[in-house]
This record gives sequence, C-alpha cells and structure tokens, in this order.
Amino acid sequence: MHKTLIVTNDFPPRPGGIQAFLHNMALRLDPERLVVYASTWKRGEEGAAATAAFDAEQPFTVVRDRTTMLLPTPRVRRRAVQLLREHGCESVWFGAAAPLGLLGPALRAAGARRLVATTHGHEAGWAQLPGSRQLLRRVGEGTDTITYLGEYTRSRIAPALTPAAASRMVRLPPGVDEKTFHPGSGGAEIRAALGLAERPVVVCVSRLVPRKGQDTLIRAMPSILARVPDAVLLIVGGGPYESALRKLAASTGVADAVRFTGAVPWASLPAHYGAGDVFAMPCRTRRGGLDVEGLGIVYLEASATGLPVVAGDSGGAPDAVLDGETGWVVSDGREAADRIVTLLGDAGLRARMGERGRRWVEDTWRWDALASGLRGLL
Repeated sequence: MHKTLIVTNDFPPRPGGIQAFLHNMALRLDPERLVVYASTWKRGEEGAAATAAFDAEQPFTVVRDRTTMLLPTPRVRRRAVQLLREHGCESVWFGAAAPLGLLGPALRAAGARRLVATTHGHEAGWAQLPGSRQLLRRVGEGTDTITYLGEYTRSRIAPALTPAAASRMVRLPPGVDEKTFHPGSGGAEIRAALGLAERPVVVCVSRLVPRKGQDTLIRAMPSILARVPDAVLLIVGGGPYESALRKLAASTGVADAVRFTGAVPWASLPAHYGAGDVFAMPCRTRRGGLDVEGLGIVYLEASATGLPVVAGDSGGAPDAVLDGETGWVVSDGREAADRIVTLLGDAGLRARMGERGRRWVEDTWRWDALASGLRGLL
C-alpha cells in the first residue's frame, strides 16, 4: 500500500492559512495511507489539550514532535526517517519547502520514492537573500517537485533553483470548501448579535499582523464615514497586532465604528464573512519583499460567501481576485476607501460581483479538484 508522510510545522490547531491549506488537502487523501509528522502547537497544558483533542478527531495518524518548531536537525531527521520506515511510506510531502525540504535527501536514502515540497509566500522571501537562496536551491535539487501558489511566487522562486528544478515546478494553490463558505452562512445572526443589523459592514477576516493591512482600513475609516456615516469595520481574528490596532482606532477617532471580535472558532468563520456587505484586506509587502502575501485565500472564501472583495496588491494576492469582476485590487488606503464607498453605495454592483465570485470559486477553486493534482504528484 502506497503511503505518504507529511512533514510540517503548519498544521492545526495552530491557526493560519497554510495550516488550513495542508489540513484540507490531508482530509482529501486516503486516511489509511497517510501519516502526519508535525510540531507541537503550544507548550503547556492548554496547548497540549487542544492539540490532543484535534489529533483525536482526525481520520489519519498524526505524530507530534515535542518541539514547537521542526527544523532539519539531526534529531528531526532521524525521527522522520524512523516514521517513514515504520509506516512504510513511499512518498513525502513537505508542507513548506523552507526549511524542512532540506530533509529530502535523507528521506530518499531511507526509501522515499517521491518527494514534493510546497512553497508559500515566505519562500519567495527566501529566494531574495543569498544565504537562504542557496538553501532553497538545495531543496529543489533534493526533491522531485516544488509546487507554487501562483505566477507571482513562481516568478520569485524559480530563479533561485537550478534550471532542472525550476522546470519541474507545478502549480498547487489552496482551495475553498464551497459547501462551507456560501451565501446564507449565518451572517444575519452575527450582525444581530453585534448590534449591526442595519449598518453597512466592511469585514476583514485575517490574522492581526502588519502585512494584512487592518491598519490601512482603520486609517481609511474617516474618509469612509464622511460618505457613509453609519458604516462599521468588523475586524475578525486574533494576533499580536491587536493592541496596536485598538490604539490606532482610538487615536484616529473611529473606535465607535470599528469592532474587534478576537479569534473565532473555525466553524463560525463562514458566518463572520457573511456578516459583511464588503470584504476588504488591503495587504501590503513589507521588509523589502521578504514579508509578502503568497495568495490570500480569504478573498476566495469571501467570494464563495457572495461578497465583493477589496484586496491589496501584495505578492500573489491579485491571483485571488478577478479585478473589476469579483472585486478590485488597490494599492493604497485612499483607493481602498473609494472602492469600499462605491460598493457600499451600490447594492446591485455588490450582488453582481458577489455572484461572479461565487461562480469563479465553484469553477476554479474547489478543494476536491485541486487535491486530485496533489494525489498525482505523490
């Protein structure tokens, strides 16, 4: 029986887009033929309990390392080789090529016949620096296939690889569960619970980190409120940037028009998308291109929910928007404000863009179709 070993730091219950990507792909592989070797999410009793509860619900085997961050050390290499042999795995999928793809040669020597390494936004950053660029090149030489999210990440990563490795690159983006994210997903209940039933709502669902651009939305709110006085910005998600964002909302004088939900359970995310009239996340590239949006699955989840989207022009984010059809790509806060005001003032336009986005997700971004590509690579 052909089995696959997934080696990754990015796996639930650790939150994030890459984690959701890997988990959704894993759920669409044969559970009898799958073993996941992952790091531990959090130290301490609470983290251990959450991780154990999550792992117990999975239909496949999950093996947790004691560390919160797997690195290609001799100890981790020995453990990965042991799991490969113990479970008779013939293929390996590195959930993020950098840095765990460096384990490729050792796993091939141990019997792996197919090695696939997936790249995201951070590998595009690795490709720009001399030292990490050389490590990424080694990953390409030591694996059979490097996957990329879209044309932006491919164009940044391919020059760092050997010509042979670059020629073997294959597109493998994340998908959307169109049965989970759909119009009528419970947004009205969320709006009612938050006291927003009659107000125009701009929703942003994401981790609270500087790259995502929640601060750009807060700074845009005075301009939005001048034209749509009862508008409200609903910021969904948790993260290290939350306190700074709350202070910014207060200092900008828009605290009454900005709501923070904090982190919400994954099961309630579709309803939180549905609570919005417009989805906006004006992400931006930071640190000279080292901190960049790989794709932006949130735009597609919003589209599946029937919302028009306003996206930033960072990295591969434009790949998740049909500009002018499912929403708009913007380059700064002023443009974001103008597009949001246009959408809030035109229900027909919102409906047309939302319907187009829903069709696009159904035609192009369904998990089941994308997972078949991964199965072929493995």
